Amino acid sequence: MKKAFRPAFAVTVPVLCGYLFIGFAFGVMLRDAGFAPPWAFLSSLTIYAGSGQYLLVSLLSANASLVTVAVMTLLLNCRHIFYGLSFLEQFQQMGKAKPYMIFSLTDETYSLLCSLKTPADVDPGAMRFAIALLDQSYWIIGSVIGAVIGGVLPFDSTGIDFAMTALFTVIFVEQWKSSKCHIPAFLGLGAAAVSLALLGPDRFILPAMLAICVMLVAMRGKLSKEVA
Repeated sequence: MKKAFRPAFAVTVPVLCGYLFIGFAFGVMLRDAGFAPPWAFLSSLTIYAGSGQYLLVSLLSANASLVTVAVMTLLLNCRHIFYGLSFLEQFQQMGKAKPYMIFSLTDETYSLLCSLKTPADVDPGAMRFAIALLDQSYWIIGSVIGAVIGGVLPFDSTGIDFAMTALFTVIFVEQWKSSKCHIPAFLGLGAAAVSLALLGPDRFILPAMLAICVMLVAMRGKLSKEVA
């Protein structure tokens, strides 16, 4: 595990830069809603849902019921179900770390795990766990700092969430450069573009994810040959 943290940290530097800013913005919003820094730490430790936590601030401010919070969070983050399908076998082999790996599989962690290249002297399972743990640590640190500073200094968080879009772009470019087969990338971009045009920005994610999964499964044999 000790050997895994150094290469894991190097891999997660882009996430570090993104999560500190996005977590900071969440902490500021939570403090503006009237919640002290300990709540920022607790929510990032136990919920850790990124966009779901942003939604949580609005729901808490509106005094939404627990059922409403649960349903809205599920609808917003159910795309993670598709992520988990890719790692059923790998997580199954990680023993006691499996529940945490399922819990911590955010968009960015998933992207890093998909393109992970483990050093020869490092256990792959240990490095996956280290990446997941570091990513959540970045988010927690950012949210707590935001909650603390947000209560001391006036801060306008407008536009800071664009850092998440920039982070996605960096990870996509890195995966593109490290992969010899770009068919999955074109399938993903095409499905997302068509779904966005037909359904709009509020409802395009799940249909696009479903279409991508169907196409990847249908073309599994061809893609395996391309990669080989």
